[in-house]
Order: sequence, then C-alpha cells, then structure tokens
Amino acid sequence: MPTADPGLRPIADVARDLGIDESALEPYGRDKAKVRLSALESASSRRPPGKLILVSAITPTPAGEGKTTTSIGMAQGLRRIGKDACLALRQPSMGPVFGRKGGATGGGASTVEPSNVINLQFTGDFHAITAAHNLLAAALDNQLHFGQTAIDPRRLLWKRAMDMNDRSLRRIVVGLGGPGQGVPREAGFDITAASEVMAILCLAESYQDLRARLDRILVGYDREGGPVLASSAGVTGAMVAILNEALMPNLVQSAEGSPAFIHGGPFANIAHGCNSVLATRMALAHSDYAVTEAGFAFDLGAEKFFDIKCRSAGLNPAAVVIVATVRALKMHGGVGLDELTQADPSAVERGLENLAAHLDAARHFGKPVVVAINRRKEDTEGELAVIHAFCEGLHVPCATADVFGHGGAGSTELAEMVVAAADGPETPYRPVYDLDLTPEAKIEAIARSIYGADGITFTAGAQAKLRKAERLGFGELPICMAKTQDSLSDNPKLRGRPRGFSITVRDVEIAAGAGFLVALTGEIVRMPGLPRHPAAGRIDVDAEGTITGLS
Repeated sequence: MPTADPGLRPIADVARDLGIDESALEPYGRDKAKVRLSALESASSRRPPGKLILVSAITPTPAGEGKTTTSIGMAQGLRRIGKDACLALRQPSMGPVFGRKGGATGGGASTVEPSNVINLQFTGDFHAITAAHNLLAAALDNQLHFGQTAIDPRRLLWKRAMDMNDRSLRRIVVGLGGPGQGVPREAGFDITAASEVMAILCLAESYQDLRARLDRILVGYDREGGPVLASSAGVTGAMVAILNEALMPNLVQSAEGSPAFIHGGPFANIAHGCNSVLATRMALAHSDYAVTEAGFAFDLGAEKFFDIKCRSAGLNPAAVVIVATVRALKMHGGVGLDELTQADPSAVERGLENLAAHLDAARHFGKPVVVAINRRKEDTEGELAVIHAFCEGLHVPCATADVFGHGGAGSTELAEMVVAAADGPETPYRPVYDLDLTPEAKIEAIARSIYGADGITFTAGAQAKLRKAERLGFGELPICMAKTQDSLSDNPKLRGRPRGFSITVRDVEIAAGAGFLVALTGEIVRMPGLPRHPAAGRIDVDAEGTITGLS
C-alpha cells in the first residue's frame, strides 16, 4: 500500500508554523488535514489579516502559462526572503485531470504535495459536493413521482452532477419505463466544478451561511411560472450534513514545505473560478502574505474574483500578478505549437498585445500589477528582453522567475517586487460595475472594459431570462460570465488581442444560492467532453501502488 512521501513534513508541523493548534486539525493521514473553522476565529482575534496577492495570467494557449506553478513558486520565494507566506488555491477537478489537462498541482520544483492525491480524490470534497447536489436532484424527482411538489416537470431546472468529462450526459431523458420509474422528463448533467453547490461552498462563510445559500437555490418553476426553491424539497439540512467536513479547508504543503490551503474548485470559464472564501480567510488569518489565484486568464477568473468573490466576502487584494510565458506570447503572435522551440523575438513582440489587454483590464480595479515571466529552459535572452522592455515602457514591474527549475530560489526577485507592490498605500478596489445597474448594463460593462468588445448582443431567449430574473428580484446580483477561456472574445479561435467584435449572450441562468446571474456566451457548455486522446490513457499504477503518468 502506498505511503506518505517521507520528504514531506508532518502536517501538524506545517499547522504549527501557522499558529494552528493540533486540536483544530482533522488529519487525513500524515501529510494532509482538514482545519476546523474554530482556527479562523481564534487567529482573527490574535492578529490582523495579512495582505492578499492575486495571481492571474494572459489568455491560455496549448503552450501553457503555469499560473499555479508560479503561485506556488512565488509563495516559496516569499518565504526565502524572510516573509511569512501561505497559499490558498483551488483543488483540481478529476474531469480535466483525466481529460486534456493532466495534473493541476504545479510542476517541477514548485508543486503542492501530495500532488497525486490532490489531483485525484484528496479528502473527498468533490465527492461530497457531487453527493449533496444529487441528493437534491433525487429528492425533487421523488416529489414529482409522488405528486408532492408544485414544480412543473417541464420547468425543473436542477440537473445532476458528476466529476468527470462526459459529453454524452449533457442532455438525457429520465423516468422512462412506466409509472413505477418516475416522471419522464428531459434532464442532464453538469460537471461537479460547475455545480451551484460548488459555488455555494466556495462562497459560504459558515455552516449557517451554507444552509441559507442552499435553501435559496432556484430549482424550477411551477405551472404559473412562480419560482420554486430548494428549501421546498426538505433536504437542505441533509445536504449540509453531507458537506459538514467538506466546508473545512484542507491544509497541505508545497515541495519546499510552504503551507497551502487547497479548497474548492469551480472553473472560471463556466463558474466563478476561485478557491473558497474560508481557505482565503484562513491563509490571511495565519500569514502576512496570502497568495491566491483565479482560474484561467484575467478576463475570466480575476474579473470574477473582484466582482463576485471580493464583493461577497469583503476582500481587498493588495497586489495583482499576471503570469506570461515566452511560448504563449509567441502563439498569440501567430506561431504554431510545433514551432515554439525556435527563437523568435518578433513573434513575442506581436503576442504582447494579449498581455497589454490584460494589463489594461487590471487597471480598472485600481491595484498595483506585477508581471511574472514564467521562464522555460528554451527561452532566449533576446525573447525575455522584449517582454522586459515592453513592461518598462508601461512602468509595470516585471520579473523573470524560474519556478519550475529552481522553486523558491528562482522567484526571489519576483517576491521582492510583489512585496514592494503590496506594501504600498492600501486603497479599495474599484469594481467594474455597480450592482444597481441593469443586468444588461453589467454584462456590457464587463464586455467593453475587460474583454475589449465593441458591444453586446442578447438573443431573444437571453433577454426574456433577464427580464424574468428582474421580476423575481434577482436583478441586482453580480454577473458570472460563461465564456471561452481561449480568447478575449467569445470565439475561441481569435488569439492575441481581437478587435471589432461583439459578445453574444445566448442564455442566462439564475444561481440564487451562490448569488449571481450566469450569462452564457458562444458555445460554452457546463459539461466538458474528453479530447480525442485523453490524459487518462497515460495514467497507471505500479506494483508498489505508486501512480504514474499523472503530471
């Protein structure tokens, strides 16, 4: 049977470094633990919260950007220069791990450990979220079967969930086989990372808040079009019971022993893309610098981090780090994936338009920004110089960090720049939109200010959904844009910095429990499919029980 990595410190020692007493831990073996919420209350009474550092990136490409690797390496770098630093990151979803992405726990000398366990079932949080989600689905179908609900079967909104990519489950029919099998109706599955229960767990700040948010979930409409909430199903207390331990943040460590809270995992292209508020608060309460990240690029994860998570939790980041790589900038500059190893400073220069767009977007929030170049061994000095010169011209601090090859030692310059930025005068962030604007105006503000769109187009169906949301009292909720991560536009083929485009909103969903409206654009779906050659094909287990091929 596989054992814990002997190179890792006992998790009780990691907790002790943070000032967390062992009595506040629920150990999961030697190298990971749940942290009880009482530890947050205890620390908050002893010391002021630390400074929050948000890590984001340029638009993703198949070349990779390494946002998580840079976050981990930077936290290690902060500790190397004598700063008290802690990580607060999302947990990977098994769908992408077995699909296109592989592992999502960093790389090289900058990983969180035990990485294989974190990439897979970890402490069971995703399974708990899946079970709680599906309990509600089962209860609703059961009430339909026994005629105990006012929901119109044609207007039941709540799908089922599974933590795996499976396109065949996007649209299904349930209840076939006769009267004893339930009420026939159309249904479907969302991936667990897109479940509203996931979003709720990541925004909840207590067990009471968790229960209240679950109660508010809009599960469907009655025959007159009136809303039906999850509280009517009578199982939200049981859902909290399933999520009882899942709500507690998970504590692990980096390859260099830096403490890391890994908790929650909503995607940023179809959900709000941030780790849990409780994990972020734990990191802030127990360290001077808390490093967190928002999913995908600044236009998706970081915008939602500010306009949804910070709004909900009252957080105020001290600085923003935007990660770029030479390889990704060359792809944005028109170079093909198979030509990226060839030195091409001019392609890097062309690709800087994408970095410029994200820097422009970041300025809207009024926070100091640092650019981190995640260095790879094939990067040339000429290519790196192009990025540094560009940033210097914009008066934006820029550091080259070799976090993959050298971990914390490769990111000390970046750490020093981040500390200088974060230790400046504290000012409140500026949201992109005010909550009292109409939903259309909020969506347009995001599209123009963050994506660089010329405008927004709403289908008739989306407009009807927005009007209904306003009639039901949800018009003042923030907006969660569901958009491709591969482009600033809603067309995944448009790399670089697209211009002259309009964003089309084709549908709208009300996430009343999470507390936002979801605007679906382009062809984005909430249940991904596996690629032609899934990463699962290279993953195996050897005779000693060690997982191989998971990177």
